[in-house]
Amino acid sequence: MSASNDFLFRGDLASIDPAVAELINHETARQIRKLIMIPSESTAPQAVREVLMSPLQNIYAEGYPDPRTRAQNETQILDYDEQLAYYRRYGDPRYYKGVEYADIVEALARRRTAAAFATEIIGPGRIFVNVQPLSGAPANNAVYEALVKPGDTVMGMSLIAGGHLSHGSPVNRSGKHYNIVAYDVDPQTELLDYDKIRAQALQAKPKMIIAGY
Repeated sequence: MSASNDFLFRGDLASIDPAVAELINHETARQIRKLIMIPSESTAPQAVREVLMSPLQNIYAEGYPDPRTRAQNETQILDYDEQLAYYRRYGDPRYYKGVEYADIVEALARRRTAAAFATEIIGPGRIFVNVQPLSGAPANNAVYEALVKPGDTVMGMSLIAGGHLSHGSPVNRSGKHYNIVAYDVDPQTELLDYDKIRAQALQAKPKMIIAGY
């Protein structure tokens, strides 16, 4: 769809809101000129940015594609005739309609991710993949919801030692809903003292231990 045929607005961003367009240009130049190494940031290639600004962002695809696509290979997933015929015949497990192509996109992403982690022993059809979390924090929340209950004891690396807010910070839901026991790095070596962490775990008896930083 060209800018002249857009339903809501006529024209591109530079003509509709030149101030915001200029700010985006400045930010683009800043990212080209400067390297700021923040662990949670990444530089998305142009192809990724094209996908993020595609009409796929217009739809509300709550839920998941049909489970059968987890066992299908890429060729089967991209068989539009079969996929669309199945969609029309059996409906869709998502809550809203108009997601027949979004289903294929998500199924394809899941399969490619599974293939990337597959081994000779564990094939991609046996690997469960969820590609929906938008960042690490929602992904961590999904793990909390799946494995522990509010009030359970959880061990996580303290924020000052390199842990994340979602590892039990009192300002995060993880620190508000769970009994957090924090472990640190050794102040002298700046390394994890696994004997000390093991002693903490034996004393606290957490339902879950978060490893990583």
